Amino acid sequence: MVEPKVIDGKALAAGLRSRVGDIAARLRDEMNLTAGLAAVLVGNDPASQTYVRAKGRACAAAGLGSFERRFPANISEAVLVAEVEKLNADDRVDGVLVQLPLPGHIDARRIIAAIDPAKDVDGFHPVNVGRLWSGLPGLVPCTPQGCLTLLRTVHDDLSGAQAVVLGRSNLVGKPMAALLLASDCTVTVVHSKSRDAAAMCRQADILVAAVGRPRMVKMQWIKPGATVIDVGISPIKLPDGRNRVVGDVDFDAVRTVAGAISPVPGGVGPMTIACLLRNTLLAACRRRGLPDPL
Repeated sequence: MVEPKVIDGKALAAGLRSRVGDIAARLRDEMNLTAGLAAVLVGNDPASQTYVRAKGRACAAAGLGSFERRFPANISEAVLVAEVEKLNADDRVDGVLVQLPLPGHIDARRIIAAIDPAKDVDGFHPVNVGRLWSGLPGLVPCTPQGCLTLLRTVHDDLSGAQAVVLGRSNLVGKPMAALLLASDCTVTVVHSKSRDAAAMCRQADILVAAVGRPRMVKMQWIKPGATVIDVGISPIKLPDGRNRVVGDVDFDAVRTVAGAISPVPGGVGPMTIACLLRNTLLAACRRRGLPDPL
């Protein structure tokens, strides 16, 4: 049996972060330009705090400016909108991200819509969503962008491939489908109301699993030789009491039939932050009329 290719997201992310760092240093030396990313954190959610700290460290390592704006969980929606608008007006800031989830009394859609589309490095603003689906240049969501980068290490040409996206969230599933369509794949989106999800997944040359259900995708769901990208991240408790993070895919079983597979951890996750740095650099250049550096 031929061993499947395990796609090394850590190595790919390290390469992208290194390229971002090189370009950031050149912009700093030649133009006195330091691209800056502002993260907005509301409340004390431990996972959100961890993500924001990781993004700050990644910015510092790549030579990008990093700004944090922390607010209490009881901040009003109107005040949070006003704080986002301040970042829109701050010329030191090229990228604005609002860490999700937000407290229940705040409409996340209104907050995202308040971000300047030119600084929307998460790619969630309706303008950037529309540009993605229209095939126009814009800022693309980081996780789907990272998935596509992983896929291209396996497939030189995605044209004509049967691609299945498992999940239809606005954060991953829908933009992933748009990126695959733009790459000339034939795309099927499978979701909670689909009939016989397993049969649909078995038709896929490329399967992107993004539903957040641990080990949902079994070996029987996979077409032999398919490329499987696992976006899911779920904590589970092992029989011996230890905690472990797993994906949407039953990795050990699926790897026996897949042609290539991304692991969890070490697959999509590292690429997400690397693509965030890339988007920040792109936003800094585009805002100043400079050519795209990457």
